[in-house]
Amino acid sequence: MFAKTICIALLSASWSAYTAQGAPAVDDLALHARVVGNDLVYRAQQAKGSAGKVKTSPANLKATSSVVVKGAVQTSSGKAAATTAAGKAAGAVASASAASSAAASSTASSAASAAASSAAGASNGTTGDPQSSLTLDPAVICQNFTNNGQDVPTAGQVPSLTSSNNFINFCLTVNAPLTNGAQVAGGSCNPAPMGVIPSKTSMPSCKFTFPENFGTVAANTAFNISMAVQNMVLGNFVNANENYFSAPQTLQGGLIKGHSHVVVQLMKSINDPTPLDPEVFAFFKGLNDAGNNGVLTASVDKGLPAGVYRVASINTAANHQPVLVPVAQHGSLDDMVYFTVTDGGAAAPSGSGTAGAGTATQTGGATSTNQDIVSTPAAASSGAASSSAKASSTKAKSAPAKPTSKKHRGKGGRRF
Repeated sequence: MFAKTICIALLSASWSAYTAQGAPAVDDLALHARVVGNDLVYRAQQAKGSAGKVKTSPANLKATSSVVVKGAVQTSSGKAAATTAAGKAAGAVASASAASSAAASSTASSAASAAASSAAGASNGTTGDPQSSLTLDPAVICQNFTNNGQDVPTAGQVPSLTSSNNFINFCLTVNAPLTNGAQVAGGSCNPAPMGVIPSKTSMPSCKFTFPENFGTVAANTAFNISMAVQNMVLGNFVNANENYFSAPQTLQGGLIKGHSHVVVQLMKSINDPTPLDPEVFAFFKGLNDAGNNGVLTASVDKGLPAGVYRVASINTAANHQPVLVPVAQHGSLDDMVYFTVTDGGAAAPSGSGTAGAGTATQTGGATSTNQDIVSTPAAASSGAASSSAKASSTKAKSAPAKPTSKKHRGKGGRRF
């Protein structure tokens, strides 16, 4: 740009000088233009570390400038117009040269600064891509994370943990292994961010369509569990053995990308108030497909022994973490129904609310998430059934011993 400005100024001055005095002034100005142009190239290359690739240096520029200015003064006898034109040209050249020198200096300074920044970034693990950089970008720091919430105290409210760096190194504060994509049965610390959260109007929900609540199913007979799901992009699941909880929740079209599961647990009675053991279940299935018109289906191929059961859903994001929504007050994102399994599928006696003859046992699933586990019937009294369930629970917690049930892995042998 500067070279172009110089050339325009020189050509204008040259024409004026030529008409007033003759060709010699043009020769001098042309020489000066070439020298200044070479100098601009020299300075630009010098800023890039390529000095020495041109023949002209700043010293040449200074010497030639003196010649041109001197020549203009010497021709002043009787030719004032030429002197004035040459003087203006020399002034324009000097101004442009000074500007180009300043620009070149600025460019060199910027290049040096960028190089220093790049070197510092390399030593700190910084790259041009924020998704591969090992440093936290200030643009994503949540300033409110430094507030423990106690500025507006509420009875029973506890202060929040605080951080000025988005808890980036939080797992260094606890004595636990990193989750690192694995299902760590003994507990772990997971450093992955929670991810993208949908709008309030896009929160997922579901409803079992079979079994019906308080419905009846025939014992030891195959049946399908079906569930309608809305506001989820189903069919998205990752390797549960290598990528468990290892990536943030994401959206597609504003909806959570994920999948669901169903789990069936045996109860002592329909009205039993005792919380069930999460490690003990009669059937578990990961629903990894996209469904049919929003309806997911799980086949219980061997059926279930007689008893009272609870079936529940577990809706998760692609990396198997429970789905996250934007507000605290919302309806359940999952569903749960209670049903009875009887011989021949006869309706259970009204108000009986028992597990029948106690002929069903459950299997612990501490080491096998997202596997189908179908229990093996075992004849026993109602008291023995209770003891069996308790023993099964204890066994699952104490050691990953060989289960007595038949296990069916999902597609590709994955465990979910």
